[in-house]
Amino acid sequence: MSALDLISTWPVSTVAAAIVRGDEVVERSGATDQPLPLASVTKLLTSMAALVAHEEGTVDLDTEIWDGASVADLLAHSAGVAADQPARISTVRQRRRYSTVAYDLIADAISASARMPFADYLHEAVMAPLGRPHRPLEGSAGAGGIASVDDLIAVARAWRSPILVDGSTLERARRPHLGDLAGVLPGFGRHDPNPWGLGPEIRGNKSPHWTGLRNSPTTFGHFGQSGTFVWIDPVADVTLIALTDEPFGAWAAEAWPALADAVLAPGFG
Repeated sequence: MSALDLISTWPVSTVAAAIVRGDEVVERSGATDQPLPLASVTKLLTSMAALVAHEEGTVDLDTEIWDGASVADLLAHSAGVAADQPARISTVRQRRRYSTVAYDLIADAISASARMPFADYLHEAVMAPLGRPHRPLEGSAGAGGIASVDDLIAVARAWRSPILVDGSTLERARRPHLGDLAGVLPGFGRHDPNPWGLGPEIRGNKSPHWTGLRNSPTTFGHFGQSGTFVWIDPVADVTLIALTDEPFGAWAAEAWPALADAVLAPGFG
């Protein structure tokens, strides 16, 4: 029995998944070329575009672009902005306040500086250089992406290795920004601390969590309310991607960690 056989028990109509070890796809399941709504997994695409914009001089990560908050603060949910509207609900850099609209603020800043729609910038800065012709953004820069598992395999590689940005920029994005901040991880409650990078959530020692007990604390990635997730475990050198058509819920909170632990079980690969 392969690890991905577990997804046959999930209460979903459509699911596609892939396991990647290093740069090698070792297992696929379902139609991995079928685009599906990403919800908040979109943030991994938008944040990578922000890293490219930083290196190009389009928008600097440390520039304050909204009410005293920098691009980095917005990416790491430390800006104190509300979840779904550009309104301040707490002091900047005081706690982790998860916000999707923060990513729209970043997209607007990049669009204004680059003088092009953010959807075009995302395509030209991220997807096209990775050899992916699909234009993924059809809505909010924080939750409006549509892409396939195959698209995300390419994006995950850019998060693993300095393909699109310098290694120092990539390393900064993958480590906690203001790592001592506490806050709520949507769907899993409050964590203190609640580490987050410049885009990816970082597992740390959070419990409960949507990754498995075998995942290292350095595991980073994102999940979406559309029943989607991507995680990368640098210690195991394993990436797991799954896209479904069933909204996140109790089923996912139980099924996803079990799959992660199966994938990372001794003897895998």
